[in-house]
Amino acid sequence: MTMISKQAYVDPTAKLGNNVEVMPFAFIGEDVEIGDNCIIMPYAGVLKGTTIGKNNKSHGHALLGVDPQDFKYHGEASRLIVGDNNDIRENVVIARGTHADRATKIGNGNHIMEKVHICHDADIHDNTVLGIATIIAGNTVIENEAILSNLVVLHEGNRIGRLSLIQSGCRVQKDVPPYIITSGNPVVYHGVNAKILANYKNVSERILRHIANAYRLVFNGDTSIEDAVMKIKEQIPQSEEISNIVRFIETSKQGIIQAEY
Repeated sequence: MTMISKQAYVDPTAKLGNNVEVMPFAFIGEDVEIGDNCIIMPYAGVLKGTTIGKNNKSHGHALLGVDPQDFKYHGEASRLIVGDNNDIRENVVIARGTHADRATKIGNGNHIMEKVHICHDADIHDNTVLGIATIIAGNTVIENEAILSNLVVLHEGNRIGRLSLIQSGCRVQKDVPPYIITSGNPVVYHGVNAKILANYKNVSERILRHIANAYRLVFNGDTSIEDAVMKIKEQIPQSEEISNIVRFIETSKQGIIQAEY
């Protein structure tokens, strides 16, 4: 049974699923859809043009669907689309897309920590962790199971590869390929994210060696990125992980981060 506090505001046009709980002083705006089993905690807001899937929890003072902070935005009916099973902590701000034909997208199973700011048209995939006070600029892409530690800042249009780890305080201005650890300012390659890959994803030692060898060609091969990718294709046994690395680098528009000093 859906429970709406008498001290909350829910716009008459909003559509709420089964077993939704809207706590005191929460705000649900117009043209909002909230799926089953969601919890909207006190002082949280779900603003116009936002669609939320099932089993999401939005904590106090989180604001979902704010107007995009983009000078190209002129009041279009843009959207924020949130998937299922996300935990959105206190004081998070997530903007809608800039234009009506695009949306900011949050996938499934993400942990979005306190004070995270996600700007317009970002595309957050599944099972990511976005650390406290991290800032995600517009048009960024964060692939599955990436981890951004506290106080990370992503530049406009950055791509973050799957199962990568960005350490606290990094300001990222280039794309971060999958399966690696980054550190420092400017951000640099700091090795393969081996502990997560082995302990939580059961990636074999053999594949870990192949990933390390691939990135040795990229970051320490004393050659161009293009030549490094060719050598990966020729010299490294192919697997899903190696294919993901090649795909990511070949499709990077901003270039990838630097080698470790």
